Amino acid sequence: MASTLLNRASHSAIKSAVGSSSRSYAAVAVGTDLVSAAQGVSLQKARSWDEGVSSKFATTPLKDIFKDKKVVIFGLPGAYTGVCSQQHVPSYKNNIDKFKAKGIDSVICVAVNDPFVLNGWADKLEAKDSIEFYGDFDGSFHKSLELNKDLSVAFLGPRSQRWSAYVVDGKVKALNVEEAPSDFKVSGGDVILGQI
Repeated sequence: MASTLLNRASHSAIKSAVGSSSRSYAAVAVGTDLVSAAQGVSLQKARSWDEGVSSKFATTPLKDIFKDKKVVIFGLPGAYTGVCSQQHVPSYKNNIDKFKAKGIDSVICVAVNDPFVLNGWADKLEAKDSIEFYGDFDGSFHKSLELNKDLSVAFLGPRSQRWSAYVVDGKVKALNVEEAPSDFKVSGGDVILGQI
């Protein structure tokens, strides 16, 4: 019961802090070229520390992620958090065959976390075989697209909004941004499947 009350209190605090009555809009929109909008930004593929060392902490430029590909990408506030672990990632993992049947080359999860935390989380969710996880360790990708959100009230600091997009050759074809990071109404796998 105490955890239920805590969850409700946390949900209420997050909603009031981020403003549940006014929708936040990002600079990114349908038609945006993500590579151009976030010039010079690279993401960090989820991996173990040893893999990071052996790769000399290599990053992945956005053009390598999106060029000549059909990609479904979704962003979330953070690894190991409630809605992210229990609903958001599973909504993509459980639909991976449907995404592949629609010709999607990659399903990508991106969060303002380091790639090592994301690697451990992806292992825990048993999702590494179906979803590619990328860290946006300093939030530069989300800031470039104005999809960032300060969640200090929930002790998370600067994070991502909860969102999803269908992207073809770097261009956004469909975009969904939740009103609050604790919401899960428009950014799930089922919704984006219907937009492809």
